[in-house]
Amino acid sequence: MILSWLSKYRDLGLLFLRVGIGTMMVLHGWPKLAGGIQQWEKLGKATSHVGISFFPSFWGFSSAMVETIGGVLIVLGFCFRPVTILMTLNFAVATVFLYKTTGQFIQWARPAEMLILFFSLIFMGAGKYSIDRS
Repeated sequence: MILSWLSKYRDLGLLFLRVGIGTMMVLHGWPKLAGGIQQWEKLGKATSHVGISFFPSFWGFSSAMVETIGGVLIVLGFCFRPVTILMTLNFAVATVFLYKTTGQFIQWARPAEMLILFFSLIFMGAGKYSIDRS
């Protein structure tokens, strides 16, 4: 009952979340995307920890694109659920990679948190202040 009046601002909260997280994803992904093929190959080698060891440059480029372009689409609320599915997969790989290579909770916690966030957003949708208007 406490602060239950805020429920009527659910879509505004989703807008704030989309703009904040989407912007952070663009800032997180752009250096990877601009890093070129060496950066993409290094990034793409993380997929070997989930059983995918072919075309690391392709997977690295795909990851950087999902974070950068996906971030923009999240801010806009366009193709929201497909993008959040791709982000979920991206952060699942990052979580597994960091868990297997470092084993330290502090290292794999952030991508795990982002995994949980994007997985939850698949079900929530973008809200009414979006291009999708879901």
